[in-house]
Amino acid sequence: MIYGERIRFRHMERSDLPRFVDYLNDPEVNWGLAVYLPLSMAAEEQWFVNMLKRPAAEQPLAIEVRQPDTAGSPDNWLLVGNCALLDIDWRNRSAELGILIGEKEYWGQGYGTETLRLLVKHAFETLNLHRVWLRVYETNPRAIRAYEKAGFVMEGRQRQAEIKNGKYIDVLVMSLLREEYEAGKQ
Repeated sequence: MIYGERIRFRHMERSDLPRFVDYLNDPEVNWGLAVYLPLSMAAEEQWFVNMLKRPAAEQPLAIEVRQPDTAGSPDNWLLVGNCALLDIDWRNRSAELGILIGEKEYWGQGYGTETLRLLVKHAFETLNLHRVWLRVYETNPRAIRAYEKAGFVMEGRQRQAEIKNGKYIDVLVMSLLREEYEAGKQ
């Protein structure tokens, strides 16, 4: 487990898949993702099998939020999404970051920013990466704000690189370097 203040990361389990199918088939959730076709449970099962073949550092982590203590159970956690460091380039010590908060009632409460900060800490302090980067749609200001709060800076723009609802939109590229992360800790 990797613990933050209100969240923790754990390995994804097969039992998590139905919830992720629900998330990825929800138009409000997948609006900011590169998902454009309905997802079946069979496809998600196949993704899970293939994911387990990836190096451990590149396997997505489940994001859980600490729930209020109920009936004396201090270990009460709710799955709300996942995050990952993808396609790690070990020579250049760089990785692409991905995040999904699928539980909409947890949107706008800082969980995305906390997830980003914890994942970036893991990237730089545990995996010894030098650069973490991501792609975000120009039409997703909430995500852009969360990335900026976590220290990411605009690096570039892929003009009209994605089509969403029949309209071409720009894809923004943002990154965070190790020295920027270190300076932000001060």
